[in-house]
Amino acid sequence: MSVSMRDLDPAFQGAGQKAYPSLSNLLLHGIEVWRIENFSPAPIPKSSIGKFFTGDSYIVLKTTALKTGALRHDIHYWLGKDTSQDEAGTAAVKTVELDAALGGRAVQYREVQGHETEKFLSYFKPCIIPQEGGVASGFKHSKIFQFNGSNSSIQERAKALEVVQYIKDTYHDGTCEVATVEDGRLMADADSGEFWGFFGGFAPLPRKTANEEDKTYTSDIKKLFCAEKGQANPVEGDSLKREMLDTSKCYILDCGLEVFVWMGRTTSLDDRKVASGATEEMIRSSERPKSQMIRIIEGFETVTFRSKFDTWAQVTNTTVSEDGRGRVAALLQRQGVNVRGLMKAAPPKEEIQAFIDCTGNLQVWRVNGQQKILLQAADHSKFYSGDCYVFQYSYPGEEKEEVLIGTWFGKQSVEEERASAVSMASKMVESMKFVPAQARIYEGKEPVQFFVIMQSFIVFKGGISSGYKKYIAEKEVGDDTYNENGLALFRIQGSGPENMQAIQVDPVASSLNSSYCYILHNDSSVFTWTGNLATSTDQELVERQLDLIKPNLQTRAQKEGSESDQFWELLGGKTEYSSQKLTKEPESDPHLFSCTFTKEILKVTEIYNFTQDDLMTEDIFIVDCHSEIFVWVGQEVVPKNKLQALTIGEKFIEKDSLLEKLSPEAPIYVIMEGGEPSFFTRFFTSWDSSKSAMHGNSFQRKLRIVKNVGTPVAEKPKRRTPASYGGRASVPDKSQQRSRSMSFSPDRVRVRGRSPAFNALAATFESQNARNLSTPPPVVRKLYPRSVTPDSSKLAPKSSAISSRSALFEQQLKTPPQEPSIPKSLKVEDEEDLPAYPYERLKTTSADPISDIDVTRREAYLSSEEFKEKFGMTKEAFYKLPKWKQNKFKMAVQLF
Repeated sequence: MSVSMRDLDPAFQGAGQKAYPSLSNLLLHGIEVWRIENFSPAPIPKSSIGKFFTGDSYIVLKTTALKTGALRHDIHYWLGKDTSQDEAGTAAVKTVELDAALGGRAVQYREVQGHETEKFLSYFKPCIIPQEGGVASGFKHSKIFQFNGSNSSIQERAKALEVVQYIKDTYHDGTCEVATVEDGRLMADADSGEFWGFFGGFAPLPRKTANEEDKTYTSDIKKLFCAEKGQANPVEGDSLKREMLDTSKCYILDCGLEVFVWMGRTTSLDDRKVASGATEEMIRSSERPKSQMIRIIEGFETVTFRSKFDTWAQVTNTTVSEDGRGRVAALLQRQGVNVRGLMKAAPPKEEIQAFIDCTGNLQVWRVNGQQKILLQAADHSKFYSGDCYVFQYSYPGEEKEEVLIGTWFGKQSVEEERASAVSMASKMVESMKFVPAQARIYEGKEPVQFFVIMQSFIVFKGGISSGYKKYIAEKEVGDDTYNENGLALFRIQGSGPENMQAIQVDPVASSLNSSYCYILHNDSSVFTWTGNLATSTDQELVERQLDLIKPNLQTRAQKEGSESDQFWELLGGKTEYSSQKLTKEPESDPHLFSCTFTKEILKVTEIYNFTQDDLMTEDIFIVDCHSEIFVWVGQEVVPKNKLQALTIGEKFIEKDSLLEKLSPEAPIYVIMEGGEPSFFTRFFTSWDSSKSAMHGNSFQRKLRIVKNVGTPVAEKPKRRTPASYGGRASVPDKSQQRSRSMSFSPDRVRVRGRSPAFNALAATFESQNARNLSTPPPVVRKLYPRSVTPDSSKLAPKSSAISSRSALFEQQLKTPPQEPSIPKSLKVEDEEDLPAYPYERLKTTSADPISDIDVTRREAYLSSEEFKEKFGMTKEAFYKLPKWKQNKFKMAVQLF
């Protein structure tokens, strides 16, 4: 599609360049609005965004930065009920032009006053109130009434209160009175009497009956038309298939309430305008004011559109569109247009974060038939692929002690023991009044939270449970359960000592991978193998895992390309193997869905631009981030449905509402209201835990807030270690306790209460004889909060030496260390003293950049006013966000 300056309205220059992370949930950010004036778009000032007049037409652009670094554009044109036909037509045409200027990949929506899409309304929460004549004359009274119809739901009443709060704050400075009137309440009530007085007195309301205006134009019949020369010609076919769409043409898919315009990648701008006009005429001539028109570019079809087809083979290559987008940007740049926002941004480099404290107490049980066996502390992180496990982890949360109860299913485990594990975990959660979070985890799909809890995680082949033994006996298959004196090969992986795994694989050369390190042993012979693409961290992890798998034995190091003959003999000979690093399911931008589950049928509705206030205490919601599924259960959900939460998560994966090919083994978490862990609340920009302390349903809670009763400040509960299931104390006795620091050998321990520096001193007295003799002990680079449970008898000989040194060491600590010389610009606490510079000189693309600043913290040099304008929050609030989220904001405003 060709684009020239005559196709780009001057009002659109620079549009779509200011993106905000999809996690931001900051209303009005990333939104640009134009009003149609004299057949041209006129930009709306930021202070007026969200205000609409019934006699006008508007174009709204929403720009979002995705986790991948790409920019997503959604374009809406809003038509007031009194707008002229000419203005409506101009808005439709200009929307197509704006999309072309943005590279031709945006989804475009036609919004009619009173029948807007949920996505459009989510930009202006809680509502939009179109005004007539430009004067808000209806908001000058001193009391606001909310009428609750007898058939209205609690959730609808609660959402209506959000509108009341908006009116109260926007038009009355938060000082007017608020009254609610229940349908059927008589005049004896003072508020009801005053309310009905506006209508001439009380009268019973008739039940709602269907009429022509209330008709919903939904139909199972989908009709496909080809738009050519302003005409919509039917496309014949028994069923809808992707192959019916030609890249050189435009098509109209009429689904009743939704009417889609599909535009082929090679169609011209004029073709797209004509197709849009034909669709407008189709909707207008059939008198369907509620129908929503959605325009889609080939290669960027929405989930809803693709779901209308019986078969959809994704034959388009989005990278081609990226190239086309670059050509559009280059052409516009030669014509003097600033096109930086059109180019794909580089994805941010995010550190892997677990969002869970790793210093808690862990208990692990192996499932054995219908029973569970408590494991010794030394075996907590040693699992068998043929078995199932139940674990309980209690740890200090942000405000109280948190508990996570989960199940882990090995790849070779049997279904009966999987069901037993789920039943056991569910009973544990129920016995603790549904306070703990619950997790369902499969081998190979473990989330980072699980690995951080386990830290030095080992998976052996085979199993030792009765269910596994029975299975291999019935199937008459060989038992390949790990034998410490036999032949075994382990792949070592992880990000560091606090997150490392050893996975037993088949002892053959094809199991090797150039991106990893391996441990191979056969009786007393131990080899380590380092791939050419392995990192220094991988090599360090091998040394640590040797202490757990084959301690006290000399090893023979093998480097890829220079292996010994004995090494290849143990693996059955040299063969081809991979060099590609194994990848985990990527985490996508989160989506929130409300759920209803009746008669084994799950219905979900997506909530756009969600916030904590969208979570209703009577309902169940799902947060889908592709790699993990979170099922949130409100306090007022009936117990029967609470018990079905895990099933709802499984049904959601089967339903695959976003057509993202969710893995049936994706981790599922069940989160109860009031017990939300940090690895769940991270999906929300702000989280107020005191809201769950309020009593009543959603309507009653919000009514208290609207009437200035306010959100109660919950008394911060004392951290406690909750009793574990079965009457056991979750703090095990000394034989079961384990310290939470990582060590180089089983003799090394970090005791709770000691400082990290003290532990570093104690480490110098560690016996080196415990190391395998082939390599020198690694240098201590970092202390980690956990170790394998030690044998206390081995520590006794060291105690006197440590005590004598520690006295001198603690004395030295009394002398204040000299503060290192740090440039003033690097000190966060001195931020208020930093000089302020204009944003245009601080951004990474500045033509006149400021020198002598800390380039990793460009935002710190913005004035408070300009900082709030760019980020939508104060500096204090910004620096409370996680580092990864800060970087996402900074990238969006070109300060990263």
